[in-house]
Amino acid sequence: MRFPPRITRIGAAAAVLSALLVGGTVATASPAAAAVGSICYSDLPSQAYDTLDLIEQGGPYPYSQDGTVFQNREGILPSQSSGYYHEYTVITPGSSTRGARRIVTGEETREDYYTADHYESFDLINYGC
Repeated sequence: MRFPPRITRIGAAAAVLSALLVGGTVATASPAAAAVGSICYSDLPSQAYDTLDLIEQGGPYPYSQDGTVFQNREGILPSQSSGYYHEYTVITPGSSTRGARRIVTGEETREDYYTADHYESFDLINYGC
């Protein structure tokens, strides 16, 4: 049986709750934040497992851009200070470029997001399903 890397990651419900709770009250989520969905770890493409394993090992990564700061310019992920998010390539078989698939990690609460469409949408990886 394959156990997910980063098993210490928080669950999807806790990540969403922590993103919505501000000063003990629930804040209204922006339309962009509502675009964040959820995906079961077991539903990820096999190449995403490879990327998550590399993140756990600290590399080496297939592309020089891997591990760089993700700016969240699209505003889809919860707003955080610069340097909070980092991006990593999920290899697309048959593609001669990096392709559109990425894992974006958050530092403080150690959440992982998957995007298959180059930052147009994100799914928080749920390691519990």
